[in-house]
Amino acid sequence: MSGISFENLKGLAREEVVQRQQQDGFNELPTQGKRKGLEILIGVLREPMFLLLIACGALYLLSGEFQEALMLLGFVFVIIGITFYQERKTERALEALKDLSSPRAYVIRDGEKTRIPGREVVCDDIILLSEGDRVPADCILIHAVNVSIDESLLTGESVPVQKTSTKETSAEIGKPGGDDLPFAFSGTLVVSGQAVGIIKATGIRTELGKIGKALQSIEEERTPLQIQTGKVVRTFAIVGCILCTLVIVVYWLTRGNLLEGFLAGLSLAMAILPEEFPVVLTIFLALGAWRISKFRVLTRRVPAVETLGSATVLCVDKTGTLTLNQMTVSDIVAGNQVFKVEKTNEILPEEFHEVVEYSILASPVDPFDPMEKAMKELGEQTLSQTEHLHSSWTFQREYPLSKELLAMSRVWTSASGEDLVIAAKGAPEAIADLCHFDAPKLKWLGEKIDMLSNQGKRVIGVACARQRKTNLPEEQHDFQFKFLGLIGLEDPVRPNVKGAIEECYTAGIRTIMITGDYPGTAMSIARQIGLQNPDQHITGSELEALTNEQLAARIKEVNIFARMVPEQKLRIVQALKINKEIVAMTGDGVNDAPALKAAHIGVAMGGRGTDVAREAASLVLLDDDFNSIVTAVRMGRRIYDNLKKAMMFILSVHIPIAGLSLIPVLLKWPLILFPVHIVFLELIIDPACTLIFEADKDDSGVMNRKPRSIDAKLFEGSTLLKCFFQGGLTLAVTIAIYLFIRNDHSTETARALAFLTLVVCNLGMILSNRSLTKSSISMLKEKNAAFKWVMTGTVAVMCLVLTIPFFKNLYRFGSVSLNDFFLALAGGLVAIILMELVKVIPLFNRKNRFAKNV
Repeated sequence: MSGISFENLKGLAREEVVQRQQQDGFNELPTQGKRKGLEILIGVLREPMFLLLIACGALYLLSGEFQEALMLLGFVFVIIGITFYQERKTERALEALKDLSSPRAYVIRDGEKTRIPGREVVCDDIILLSEGDRVPADCILIHAVNVSIDESLLTGESVPVQKTSTKETSAEIGKPGGDDLPFAFSGTLVVSGQAVGIIKATGIRTELGKIGKALQSIEEERTPLQIQTGKVVRTFAIVGCILCTLVIVVYWLTRGNLLEGFLAGLSLAMAILPEEFPVVLTIFLALGAWRISKFRVLTRRVPAVETLGSATVLCVDKTGTLTLNQMTVSDIVAGNQVFKVEKTNEILPEEFHEVVEYSILASPVDPFDPMEKAMKELGEQTLSQTEHLHSSWTFQREYPLSKELLAMSRVWTSASGEDLVIAAKGAPEAIADLCHFDAPKLKWLGEKIDMLSNQGKRVIGVACARQRKTNLPEEQHDFQFKFLGLIGLEDPVRPNVKGAIEECYTAGIRTIMITGDYPGTAMSIARQIGLQNPDQHITGSELEALTNEQLAARIKEVNIFARMVPEQKLRIVQALKINKEIVAMTGDGVNDAPALKAAHIGVAMGGRGTDVAREAASLVLLDDDFNSIVTAVRMGRRIYDNLKKAMMFILSVHIPIAGLSLIPVLLKWPLILFPVHIVFLELIIDPACTLIFEADKDDSGVMNRKPRSIDAKLFEGSTLLKCFFQGGLTLAVTIAIYLFIRNDHSTETARALAFLTLVVCNLGMILSNRSLTKSSISMLKEKNAAFKWVMTGTVAVMCLVLTIPFFKNLYRFGSVSLNDFFLALAGGLVAIILMELVKVIPLFNRKNRFAKNV
């Protein structure tokens, strides 16, 4: 590290290092410890729905129905396997933070400069930093030369901050963000300059470590759908167990056959227990994740697919999410003329050439700083055919930025060997000081600065000077500088963001900007993207003064939160939850990770995002396209709508199955349904039918309605009424066919035709429920390959079951004539026609949220 003397820097002795490592531990973040496979499996099997399914399979085995048991348990273990695989994808956020917080580091120990792993850094170590280094731990800078550090992963601020040094090594380290502070933080990146620091915090005590601790303390919440489904499952389970026991007892007391009673009770339990719910949820969410992946959105937590459709608030990090996180020159001021840089390949007027020329000369040849990169890029694209680029000039000396003068100058020798050329750039006020501006000029400069800064732009002043080839002065003030102009830079908004936010508003989704940047910049971006209430904002310091209740009240109106730190972002998400909002949070930095994890749906940027953000999020945008969020919302709403239709179908199907299991016991009829029949209905037809509902397209107005309430019920009154009507109608038709056939046919034949009628009615319910407003005939015209496959497959299987002796014996069916076959079909057709009439009855449709939800 040139320019810095290490003679008086001895650093820690080896014994002191060992002592501190024993006292404080290594400079890394503690992990929660990975769960073993057996622990994950036990956690999966504790789910009530899986316990019920396994219990049913065990009952089949005890009853001697081995084929039915194998059929059921095989399907159960497939579902458990899928869930187990998802659970194995546990959080790796702390591991990602651990890697980020432990880069290689140069330290001085025993008076020698040595390179060590970042995890071995301890408090009071003397650390050496230079351009391109990642800071290994929080430190106080005791020496700094032209140092700027990118702290965007902690603050969200896109522009690197300038650093100064201090002799007060006992001072308490402040918060990240802001210029002219002598603090450097773990995980941040040195953009330019050289520095020496003393480590003051390592591991979990660093700012980065505090974020890791916040992540560790946040527990994932179950989605509203998971909670409601759990309640439905418990209700069904309790009712099923009670009725199962009742049937066994009644059958035994009235008929004296415990084994037959056991089978009857088992059939009823199977009819009532919600075996299909885990199947349906798994299939819908898994296929939903697959469909969303086609739009370059990766689903890390499958339940978020459905929850995203109900999001009411979208919290957006500005840098890298709304903007490109790439500084560009937007304005050039020369005299009273202002040039707007719309396209980098357009012709730059001659009067602005010198401003760009000297801004490049005042920067390193191969710049690391994003603003210097932007100036060089503009010059290469607009001055390439002019005499204003000087690759042949020789660099002589640099006058770095200092706390007293926020400007830097670089001295060059031209190719002709004439006078020295000095180029200066920096804060406009500092450049004005170098140029000795009087009061009128300062007033003029202030107006130009305000013009650009009010638009949220960073403003850089540029000046030049010439000097004869003599000894160079010690200070920049000794040159006779000429003011050339100003350069305005901005982090441009992503091209499609404005349209995406408009669509969010149309869909009833409010957008909130949370950023570590300054209020002026945030409000300027808000106006560009069409954010509501762009003139209202809350800063980090203002937020600190608010209680949780006050914040929850103010957040109902304010959409801009500026100068935020990680803990404050988390508070914003929690305040929105207090207001019963369903929160989606986007972000790409480490500073976003706690809020991403705390939100109902965390959406990370995959291209520019950090590993920490991606691991903490539920969804990852692989191409960083903000429009993908809107697409994912649309998909989420489609998934919920279709999922609700499937759930309605399942509930409707359970009613006739339960009735056909219970009524024969109460009326002392021969059993109509045995467990094998219910396995066929529930584990072959029903899951296959979920593919039909899942494949249906969304309604045209799905993004023109408000999100559903967080308290919205999966089965509200009108939905339950329709389910009971469909199920009751199917039960009545099936019983009628059974009794009619039993008059002059065997019990086995009556059972076969009743089962056929039930299957036909089930297929009719599928067709009717595909749309709650359109007719079944119109839905037949809608393309749905799954529907064709299910219809064809069901007809084929039923033909096999009714004709092949092995299956007839397995299902206890008798022979069926062609006339009887058509009779069953006719009964099913009558039920389907009546189901269609329900769609025009207001009683069943007054709360239809699919038809209208605005």
